[in-house]
Amino acid sequence: MKKILCALLCILMVITGFTACGKTEEKPENDTNTTSANASASTDSLSGLHHVEMVIKGYGTVKLELNADEAPITVANFIALANDGFYDGVPFHRLDKDFVLQGGDPDGDGFGGSDNPIKGEFYANGVQNNIKHKRGVISMARTGDPNSASSQFFICLDDMTASSLDGNYAAFGHITEGMDVIDKLCENTPESNALPKDLQPIIETIKVID
Repeated sequence: MKKILCALLCILMVITGFTACGKTEEKPENDTNTTSANASASTDSLSGLHHVEMVIKGYGTVKLELNADEAPITVANFIALANDGFYDGVPFHRLDKDFVLQGGDPDGDGFGGSDNPIKGEFYANGVQNNIKHKRGVISMARTGDPNSASSQFFICLDDMTASSLDGNYAAFGHITEGMDVIDKLCENTPESNALPKDLQPIIETIKVID
């Protein structure tokens, strides 16, 4: 009888672990079900500064500088996805106007992502990353699993609230031109953790410059 009870308890613990990674109001998390335990994440990495241009339909171009010295795996993953056209036509599905603008999910519902999760490059996951979360910084969304980020990312909209993310999310670059484009988008988009499809701003393309 004791053996049966122990077995049931173990099963319950496993089920609980897989259902405890949902999105919350305060954190820029995604709800993808992939975890580091069953993922074949890419280990490719880069170094130095890299530049990309993100064209948002109806709004304009946002230029970003990505820092591969601080987050080499994250930058390599983002650039690889952009070069593959992964982000073309992908929406922003979440907007918290005093916190973050989040996108990168091809499903547009916060539950999707790319096939390969990557290592979370932030202090709480044993990685030194000196990029602070402040207005204009781009960082990776994830579930409760520190190594679950794949394609979803967020742009910080406010210095004070975004700073609470330092050390817990993989910031990997910042906007150099076009924050006014992001501000205009935020003005015209309702605040929601799950924007209706017809109200989601669309990324036309992300082009890698260098």
